[in-house]
Amino acid sequence: MSLDTLHSFLAIGIGFALAGALVSAYQGLVQQPAGFGLLARGASPQTFAAVPFLVFAAPFIIMRNTVRGRRIERRRFEFVMLATVLAGFWSMMSGTFFVMMLQAVGLMQG
Repeated sequence: MSLDTLHSFLAIGIGFALAGALVSAYQGLVQQPAGFGLLARGASPQTFAAVPFLVFAAPFIIMRNTVRGRRIERRRFEFVMLATVLAGFWSMMSGTFFVMMLQAVGLMQG
């Protein structure tokens, strides 16, 4: 396995861990699960504050909704696979951004 592949897998893991931590913290504070419905409140300060949160929490929300949809609504395998690939790519991008941010602040060496 090449070093780039290893970095990609670590970025995916960090992205999913960050997403899970954010959603769990949100649910602990608000006592309801986070979802994309946070954007449906119209043009308000809460909606604009939800955008950066959802950018990093989206992989967890996508996978949670996908697993529930597969179990409850019997969604097709192709839909589940597409959502998994989307969440994985999104997680890799947010994980990469998070690692780059830690490196820029000096909390992590590259």
